[in-house]
Amino acid sequence: MRPFDFQRPDSLAHAHQLAAPENATAIAGGTNLLDLMKLQVERPERLVDINRLGMTEIADGADGGLRIGALASNTATANHDRVRAEYPVLARAILAGATQQLRNRATTGGNLCQRTRCYYFTNIDQPCNKREPGSGCGAIDGIAHLHAILGTSPDCIATYPGDMAVAMSALGATVEIESADGIERSVPVRDFHLLPGDTPWRDNVLETGDIITAVTLPAPVPGKQLYRKVRERSSYAFALVSVAAIVAMEDGAITRADLAFGGIAHKPWYDPRLSELLIGEAPSRALFDKAADMLLEDARGYGENDFKIPLARRTLVAVLAEATETEL
Repeated sequence: MRPFDFQRPDSLAHAHQLAAPENATAIAGGTNLLDLMKLQVERPERLVDINRLGMTEIADGADGGLRIGALASNTATANHDRVRAEYPVLARAILAGATQQLRNRATTGGNLCQRTRCYYFTNIDQPCNKREPGSGCGAIDGIAHLHAILGTSPDCIATYPGDMAVAMSALGATVEIESADGIERSVPVRDFHLLPGDTPWRDNVLETGDIITAVTLPAPVPGKQLYRKVRERSSYAFALVSVAAIVAMEDGAITRADLAFGGIAHKPWYDPRLSELLIGEAPSRALFDKAADMLLEDARGYGENDFKIPLARRTLVAVLAEATETEL
């Protein structure tokens, strides 16, 4: 156990001030951070508990959308009447992500900021550029069963482990952030997480002292919403491949196709070319295979995770078939 300072600010401005030092970390539900502290992966000298700052409201937003406070629990979000009725892909993703006890504690903002579950990242005796820059990536030539097949770099092949953000990416959600200087900005969920490149220790666009205040969902759109998560056991586990889909049909042709993928990259994977390919076309196995070819054209396996490439193909085809009621 390493000693640390524990602070409970009573305002957002105070929280920014306390969280500004490099060795300070904001904590909400703690469902990811506390695990990493126990493993000595995270070693903050100060924890800033932001649970007294409100930000739990889920309310109607502008233009018919929905605004979800950063401290709204995953349980509250998944059970909210509008989420269940108008954004079911989000409710399904959250319910697939963790046990009821964890959902009761996990928050919207914290869920977005969770870190990878890579074996080498969580074992301080192993090399990991994400945990210790310059030490190497043990997974590339090691145990890579859960690891990425898209967006990788020679420095990191870890995956983002969450489900909620995959659904939010398909929905086109936006993250509201306030900086340490009190400046507000909005970032699309699709741009919030970063690919590893040569800076794999940077998971997302947050700067020191930044605090997520809310996530906004656009107005609901017509169409079928699906979330399919392929995992190694039927109980709660991280996705090998997941697909969030919003697909609409009219007169026998696809009129909307928003697709996001989990378990295959360092971030929820969104390829806008898939929508361009699918919209206006009559659903068919040939079309779905073409979409899979496009999605996976740059995919690369690392031995143990080679199976993810055909698995991602089959999962995408199955989801598109279900969404369009197409016989394969």
